[in-house]
Amino acid sequence: MADQVLQAFELSKSYQVDDREITVLDNISLAVEKGEFLVIEGKSGSGKSTLLSLLSGLDKPDKGRIILNGTDITGLSEDQLAPFRNRTIGYVFQSFHLVPSLSALENIMFPAELNHDPQAAAKAAELLRRVGLLQRDDNFPHQLSGGEKQRVALCRALINSPQIVFADEPTGNLDSTSGETILQLLLKLRRELDTTLVMATHSREISSKADHILRLFDGRISS
Repeated sequence: MADQVLQAFELSKSYQVDDREITVLDNISLAVEKGEFLVIEGKSGSGKSTLLSLLSGLDKPDKGRIILNGTDITGLSEDQLAPFRNRTIGYVFQSFHLVPSLSALENIMFPAELNHDPQAAAKAAELLRRVGLLQRDDNFPHQLSGGEKQRVALCRALINSPQIVFADEPTGNLDSTSGETILQLLLKLRRELDTTLVMATHSREISSKADHILRLFDGRISS
């Protein structure tokens, strides 16, 4: 128990669509050990992204509990969740979610600045160096390729040395070469920084590199 950085108990989530209630997740329980690489695998519409949003505190379940780094986040308000997420987790989105008006360096610095970290600029520059983009530090997102944007997003997710990183199809918008580069960087930095990784994907190739796989089918855990 002491080594479990994430636990979820009987999570369910539904959405109202017109006059219908659509169940997206049904009675999901899981546990993730510190340093583990867990893949949440499933086809489009299986509930992967919704589960990742719940586990990371970006959304709330209708039922169930989530313990993240020893804190029950289920009942926290958004004002309580926002700083907790910034300190505890990193998140890599499929579509990058970089701020267009900020440079690569500034995008990476942003979460550290929210923590009033005086070393924000130095840490951001070091992360850019480690992913081979230090020479692009003053470029804005529109000046970067898809693979470069995702490298910046990866650095942003890691700057606060999070206990756990969530990645939602991080290679989904990239060509195969860029996707493989991002995956290898993510796995390399995860090992070096001793960070837990939870990734949603439909790629069996990525799943083959995971410590454990949780397969979803129509919102339920599939054997």
